[in-house]
Amino acid sequence: MAKISLKNIYKVYPGNVTAVSDFNLEIDDKEFIVLVGPSGCGKSTVLRMIAGLELITKGKIHIGDRLVNDVPPKDRDIAMVFQSYALYPHMSVYKNLAFSLKLKKMDKAEIDKRVKEAANILDIEKYLDRKPKALSGGQRQRVALGRAMVRNPKVFLLDEPLSNLDAKLRTAMRSEISKLHQRLGTTFVYVTHDQTEAMTMGDRIVVMKDGFVHQVDTPQNLYDHPVNKFVAGFIGSPQMNFMKAKIVRDSEGYMAKIGKHDIKINWDYKKAQNLSAYEGKEVMLGIRPEELHDEQSTEDPKNLSYVDAYVELSEPMGSEIYLYVTIEGEKNIAKIPPRTSVRVGDTIKLGINTNQIHLFDIETEKAIAVR
Repeated sequence: MAKISLKNIYKVYPGNVTAVSDFNLEIDDKEFIVLVGPSGCGKSTVLRMIAGLELITKGKIHIGDRLVNDVPPKDRDIAMVFQSYALYPHMSVYKNLAFSLKLKKMDKAEIDKRVKEAANILDIEKYLDRKPKALSGGQRQRVALGRAMVRNPKVFLLDEPLSNLDAKLRTAMRSEISKLHQRLGTTFVYVTHDQTEAMTMGDRIVVMKDGFVHQVDTPQNLYDHPVNKFVAGFIGSPQMNFMKAKIVRDSEGYMAKIGKHDIKINWDYKKAQNLSAYEGKEVMLGIRPEELHDEQSTEDPKNLSYVDAYVELSEPMGSEIYLYVTIEGEKNIAKIPPRTSVRVGDTIKLGINTNQIHLFDIETEKAIAVR
């Protein structure tokens, strides 16, 4: 079993600089969990504390049933894959893969078996005699993964392993690492600042900022039910649009007033009860780009409230167009179908999907209602 438990973890550096505050997380055996957040949020520090490369200021870390706070890295039965690959340049791929096993004085036949099994899984058999400098970035990354694999660890720790690769190779390697996780059936803890990597790879995602955990959930739940404005804006590409709105009520229910536009809030009765305390007050309305619909290309106008939008820029993406628009002085992005007559400089009607409105408290930035 490779369940990992982190309870009330703190990391404070000299000078009273707090990198991680009250971090709590339970990682299930064989789970693929992703720590994501902007640079400096503390995600790599958490990973290094699990690995034993950083001392814990306060709190407890268990791997399986064992408390590992004072256990050295080599005895934690973990393997770490670094951003820089950290390969030995003077050794062949074979020797890089075999090195940690030789240090353990493992039988040569067993070493050879493990190295060749890993090379076969990662499709690097034909590179075993080459030195790292003769390999591409993607091939070096496979060698770094293989070096971790041969140890048969309980836990894989991966610290931004794809950040040095080009966009096309990153996409390919994402799927390779996901398939590797399924094949090995081992616990993976993965750190990235790229929310696309997090969304496509993780069973669950831990969203961090300034050393704090803001939300832990499945990718879809994070996308659909963010608990605050930071999570809402960080998860999703392009990010969620935000506009100031005033909550008003009429005989039909609650509406969000954006300038001269009244946007119906199409929430169920139980969820809408949260709005009573905000009647007459300003809130932050969030709507994802795909929930802004061009009037010309909308086949079903049901559940849409329309606003006037001035088109500042159009970015054709092939399968869709990103429209950069201004709505009542607020900058927004809309994803619309590619075959449209909308042009830069036009003022158009954009329909807001009233079923997909998010509302956040102006001061606390917390979601007014989640689910």
